Amino acid sequence: MASILRLTAQRAAPSFARSFSVSAVKMDLVQDLYVNQLKSYKPAAKSADAHVGSVRSYSAPKPPTAPTLPSDLASELSKFDAEEPVIGGSAPKASASASTTEAGESADDYLKFLEQDLPKKDAHH
Repeated sequence: MASILRLTAQRAAPSFARSFSVSAVKMDLVQDLYVNQLKSYKPAAKSADAHVGSVRSYSAPKPPTAPTLPSDLASELSKFDAEEPVIGGSAPKASASASTTEAGESADDYLKFLEQDLPKKDAHH
């Protein structure tokens, strides 16, 4: 009886087998031609003077020269000491007390106004 059950169990159980299906490889004629053309391409060799029209020639700048001291240094220094220093450019000098603001009051009056005490506010109860 056991052998009969085994036979029926074998018939009833589906058998699983691995199978691979291989489809035919499709040939692409255009792609093959393109790849063959790329492989056979050889760029043209450039001549040694091909850059002449598009690149400027480089020339190094001249090295700077070292500064030289004047031959008569004492007279140059005395001439420098004799000059009157100019502060703030070549504008004419104006005294600070005579300078006025746009409102017409002097700078000293404006500073005195700033130093005044503020008026005290009356306390409203």
